[in-house]
Amino acid sequence: QLQLVESGGDLVQPGGSLNLSCVDSSGNIFSHYLMGWYRQCPGKQRELVAQIGSSDSPYYSDSVKGRFTLSRDNAKSTVYLQMNGLKPEDTGIYYCHSRPLGTGMDDWGKGTLVYVTS
Repeated sequence: QLQLVESGGDLVQPGGSLNLSCVDSSGNIFSHYLMGWYRQCPGKQRELVAQIGSSDSPYYSDSVKGRFTLSRDNAKSTVYLQMNGLKPEDTGIYYCHSRPLGTGMDDWGKGTLVYVTS
């Protein structure tokens, strides 16, 4: 099980950028986990934004494809979400998520708030 802590959320103007980080402090082998970011926008259900497994080919939702970049540094037990070209509809709480590549339970961070407004 991972212990995930997000950071990097902030208030930003449309068109701006943010880089979210999610660090695991559990000491487990980070590379053995599927990592991703979900978000919950106001009035909407939590949705998957981006996800990365053991390969170098992340998945992106259509709403962020071309604007967001997901990466991971297994040596630092950290996953990043670089967000460019932010839009007001990107406003929400962003949650870090992990799932073992074999069997096991999901883990979630507590979330970080991204607020895009002029």
